[in-house]
Amino acid sequence: MPKLAVVASAIGLVLLSAAAPAQAADKTLTVAYTCSGGPFSNTTLSVPIVVPDTASGSFEAKWAIPALTLRTAPTATTQVQVNGKLAVTGGTHADLSKTGASVTPGTTAVPAGQVTSTVQITATTGGQVTIKPSTETGSLKLALAVTPTDVTTCTTTGTESVTVTVGQDGGGGGTGDVVDYTCTPTSGAPQTVRIRTTLTLPAANPKVGEQFTIGWKGTYESGAELEAPNGLPTTGLKMYAYASISGLTGLTSATGVGELSGVAVGQPIALPASVDMKTTSGRAGTATVKPASVNFGPRPTEPLIECEPTSPGSLKTYTLTIGDGSASPSASATPTKTAVVTVTPTEDDSEEPRRSITPREGVATGAGGDAGPDGRMFVLAGSALVLAAGAGGLLLRRRRSFP
Repeated sequence: MPKLAVVASAIGLVLLSAAAPAQAADKTLTVAYTCSGGPFSNTTLSVPIVVPDTASGSFEAKWAIPALTLRTAPTATTQVQVNGKLAVTGGTHADLSKTGASVTPGTTAVPAGQVTSTVQITATTGGQVTIKPSTETGSLKLALAVTPTDVTTCTTTGTESVTVTVGQDGGGGGTGDVVDYTCTPTSGAPQTVRIRTTLTLPAANPKVGEQFTIGWKGTYESGAELEAPNGLPTTGLKMYAYASISGLTGLTSATGVGELSGVAVGQPIALPASVDMKTTSGRAGTATVKPASVNFGPRPTEPLIECEPTSPGSLKTYTLTIGDGSASPSASATPTKTAVVTVTPTEDDSEEPRRSITPREGVATGAGGDAGPDGRMFVLAGSALVLAAGAGGLLLRRRRSFP
């Protein structure tokens, strides 16, 4: 090969290496168990448990259960039921309870399989979560799903550990939190679905009366997708995402809608790339936000599939602060009251009202220097004229009666 080509190839390799993004290496905790009893004849097991190097919110611990041997071949197809415990510092471990590898009837050989459990992080950003094997008796239990009470009990005395560094959360760039959902369609059986969910809170604190957005992004965990059941319309569907908000009176949730396409019965329903959940607070203060339901249907009031978090109390929460707002006059919280006064006319009201003269830079004050002659003079003069007219009328009548 010409030297120039070799040099070019070498340069290309260097560029490719530089362009490749750095990947955080997973860490493996290998636990040695001693086992006895139950349907499996294995007396020792070496179980690798894989965790990420860095995580935020929560992360998965992946248990690689090795190949097993049954004492007696099953007569029907079933699965391995795996229950397990871990000792965690800087987080909490949801005890493993999953079904793993499939078991074929008529054979005692069981293939290797993988199951996962979830660790919820409680340590602060920059801290660490330490994972150790639990030394409780029966910290790993194996059974067949068809006979769950016949258990092979495994125990370890290992003290080894691995650590996971806690990264940033809530900014939209993390790995998100795995949320387990129970999805119930209007037709078909319920499904267990797992969505790695990332919430993005506003960069600046929203104010009272100001609409704000909480971003939602979600991706399925492999093997735990939501499949479109029989009878589900394949067009006109939308996904409605909700966030639960607590801690402020009158502010309970945010909601947003994402368009769906390519829905096919029996296939996973593709999630929208992102959803903007919007809401408005009428009060200032601090609230707590966490993922909530996701529903699928043509309208928010007509869900055809309702997905509720299986363990809402264990979900990671985020802090939202609502600042004081300066309300404009048109948006005043105190309504303007208009008084309506009804006046009943009297006999004097039929007369033309006299004009009141209001002094400059003042209010109408009644009689004063510009008021003119006193009105009592006119009253006395009018009374005299009435009396005189009455007397004249009497005199004329007397004259007509007596010529």
